[in-house]
Amino acid sequence: MLRSMDNPTPFHTRLYAEQLTQRFASDSLEKLSTALMDAQVDLNPHQVDAALFAFHSPLSKGAILADEVGLGKTIEAGLVLAQKWAERKRCILVITPANLRKQWYNELNQKFFLPCQILESKSYSAARRAGRDSPFEASDVLICSYQFARTKAADLRRIQWDVVVIDEAHRLRNVYKTSNVLAAEIKRSLEHAPKILLTATPLQNNLLELYGLVSVIDDRIFGDLNSFREQYSNLSDPKTFHSLRERLKAVCHRTLRRQVQPYIKYTKRHALVEDFTPHKNELELYEQVSAYLQRDNLQALPNSQRNLITLVLRKLLASSSFAIAGALKSISDRLQKRLKEESGTPLEETLEDFEDFEAVAEEWADEAPEPQVPLSDQERQAIEAEINDLQRFFALASSIEDNAKGQALLIALRKAFAEAERLGAKRKAIIFTESKRTQSYLLKLLETGDYTGKVVLFNGSNTDPASRKIHAAWQKRYAGTDHITGTTADVRSALVDEFQNHAEIMIATEAGAEGINLQFCSLVVNYDLPWNPQRIEQRIGRCHRYGQAHDVVVVNFLNRSNEADQRVFELLEQKFKLFDGVFGSSDEVLGAIESGVDFEKRIALIYQKCRTPTEIESAFAALQAELNVEITDSMKTTRQKLLENFDEEVGERLKLRQEDSRNALNRFEALLWKLTQAELKAVAVFEPHSFLLQQNPTNQEIPLGRYELPRRNPEAHFYRLSDTLAQFVIAKAKNRHLETAELVFDYASYDGKISVLEQLRGQSGWLRLSKYSLSALTQIEDHLIFAGGTDSLTLEPDILESLFKLPCTTKNTTATAPEQLDVLTLAQQKRIHQDISERNAKFFEQEAVRLDDWAEDLKVGLERELKDIDRQIKEARRAASLTLSLQEKLEAQKKIKQLEATRSAKRRSLFDAQDEIDVQRGKLIEELESKLQQQATLETVFTIAWTVR
Repeated sequence: MLRSMDNPTPFHTRLYAEQLTQRFASDSLEKLSTALMDAQVDLNPHQVDAALFAFHSPLSKGAILADEVGLGKTIEAGLVLAQKWAERKRCILVITPANLRKQWYNELNQKFFLPCQILESKSYSAARRAGRDSPFEASDVLICSYQFARTKAADLRRIQWDVVVIDEAHRLRNVYKTSNVLAAEIKRSLEHAPKILLTATPLQNNLLELYGLVSVIDDRIFGDLNSFREQYSNLSDPKTFHSLRERLKAVCHRTLRRQVQPYIKYTKRHALVEDFTPHKNELELYEQVSAYLQRDNLQALPNSQRNLITLVLRKLLASSSFAIAGALKSISDRLQKRLKEESGTPLEETLEDFEDFEAVAEEWADEAPEPQVPLSDQERQAIEAEINDLQRFFALASSIEDNAKGQALLIALRKAFAEAERLGAKRKAIIFTESKRTQSYLLKLLETGDYTGKVVLFNGSNTDPASRKIHAAWQKRYAGTDHITGTTADVRSALVDEFQNHAEIMIATEAGAEGINLQFCSLVVNYDLPWNPQRIEQRIGRCHRYGQAHDVVVVNFLNRSNEADQRVFELLEQKFKLFDGVFGSSDEVLGAIESGVDFEKRIALIYQKCRTPTEIESAFAALQAELNVEITDSMKTTRQKLLENFDEEVGERLKLRQEDSRNALNRFEALLWKLTQAELKAVAVFEPHSFLLQQNPTNQEIPLGRYELPRRNPEAHFYRLSDTLAQFVIAKAKNRHLETAELVFDYASYDGKISVLEQLRGQSGWLRLSKYSLSALTQIEDHLIFAGGTDSLTLEPDILESLFKLPCTTKNTTATAPEQLDVLTLAQQKRIHQDISERNAKFFEQEAVRLDDWAEDLKVGLERELKDIDRQIKEARRAASLTLSLQEKLEAQKKIKQLEATRSAKRRSLFDAQDEIDVQRGKLIEELESKLQQQATLETVFTIAWTVR
């Protein structure tokens, strides 16, 4: 009976399964096949290009992905991690600023379906208590902060990581400085791990920053610090400049926003500022609490955490009277417990209204709290006086029923919605606050006005009745789909879904809003404005991102009665350019501060130390001057020349990458679809792009219902290559034993034209499919070998493969395959082996040249020391000739002899050191050569006799 290609033979399905599980070379696009198919994200060609760069050489120890801000470096890294995961290389770590941990968790979990775990002090201790001696040995992708990585450096060093991603890696660029302890600790702890460094600003102020970042990847790309200075201090020499650029090209990849504009539509930002003047009682509260925080000694705030707690209290004070009232009451209660010698509530719980406390505390890295000791009479008196003050402040705060900034919000929303509608956008606004109590106040304010039933809350817990009701309705709507994960991410998804489809306003806290994407919303309201520019950029980036169809309106509030508030806003607006333009803050400016936390500390210090307008003006002028020094045009030009390729070159490469990745994706999706149709025909009903699974064919838990590839309907399951169901289908086809058979290919029934097959009509022959697997250079790759032909003619492999496009029937056969199939297979084996050897030889040559350059760098450093001594001897001789007295001449000659003796010793040590460098190089070459040894296996997949009619 004739079988159409809607009902392929077991030989077809075995071929599809082998093609879907084929392992490819590190520098091929097919290497990313699984990640490309499984990613729930629209991939752009520059992101695929960057991921392939990270994979380029199997001998590489890592790469710096330095695309400009906003081009999706997280997605690039996600592609790398997803592919590693698919290859079962699952010892993976992501190090990121504390406030970005949730964002990474959500991106990797929701877009790449990677199981993740945020490792922090609490979860680490819990794992240890549960009996896990090494919590870093986990089955999930681990995410932790810089500070946590530093404190657990010894643990990190013991793990054999498959890959480590370091986000905002410019924090490590000064690792060469002895003062940068954090960077040095992280570098040492991950010395042998392959690393992906993500930063938009690999070079900001000094060429040595490039040396620092590259040394984090691999200490053997450049020599030591002195030799780097010696060789690259003067880039005016074209030969020197070209040398440095070529060495960087092997490890650093950078794409600019202007280079990807053919693929990504960028919208603009528009800034709106709403002035307000606090009411008299609000001003009184601010002045009293501010003066309290500026006291030299405070019983409520331990010295070890004073800076951190002061920062948080100032943020709550600026947020609303309701926010600071709660904090004052909690601190007062805590002090009263201390008077009774009772254990006080931990400060992080006292300030639980400020949800981002944990992330901020980890970034500020204050010292551990001091142990509690018995109180002296003097301390008791001080505590009692402080409690009285706090209660007085609390009474004043509690008496305030409304805030001037809250009324300004109502005015600003009317203006902003009008502006958004003028720009063609929907009435959607995200309002950011740093306090849950302020969030509650704003909800009440908006719900009693024009926005009744149109507001949704979003915070770190989302346990209020309205959120629970929204979550329950969402669960009912998506029951039976893979939208439901059973984790807290479901609540977040439900609230975002409610905001997108029903509500007009979302009020979000800082902690709650991390990692969510709101491209459908184009109005961002900073009710409370952070002092950390990177956090502001992150907020706005929730809406102003890839996929945003409209210009984004950004609303800020300005307290005209507060000199420091005005200066902070001017700095954020004018220097950091956060609120308008196409791209928001530039790389040069955001990168200049290295860490937004450090900048935030500087601002907090100004608020704490400066008491008069003159002092405030002077302090901000000094801060602005520092930024002006750091952001230099000359270094910007150097970065462009060193790290950026011509637009035409990049454009052509991205154009090809887009076409090739689309073709590869279409090919693999088609293979999976055809295989699934064949293997699940008894338990599923198929339509053009979806199937309805009616019965579970496995002994594992697999949901029934509609599956789509790719997913178009959010209520359907996303059918992915790494799914349990897809893996079952593949395994079923690969494990089926296939006896030699005859396949009759029916060209007449094929709906199309294939010239090379048309010429084979009426002819017969043999075909063997083999899988040739080679292991070399830390990677395994598979090659599918098609060997065969007619009795008189050998056919090319691509012609033999194309036979399987035709419908066919299968017959049993007792004929014996000709020995010529073995000969043809062996010939292809040799050709593949030769191609791989030539390719690996190129990788080897690149590494050998790199090692030669490294060895030469070290020798340059040694020779520089010798030249320095020669110079000292010349100067000493010149000085000796000018002396007049015999005693002076004798002293001068004595000094010259000492220098000459030092030079002789240096010469001997130079030769010894050069010999040692050559020995090290030799050992490294031997290691490379051992990695080049290929191990090969050959497996016959199936053998068939064939006829075309």
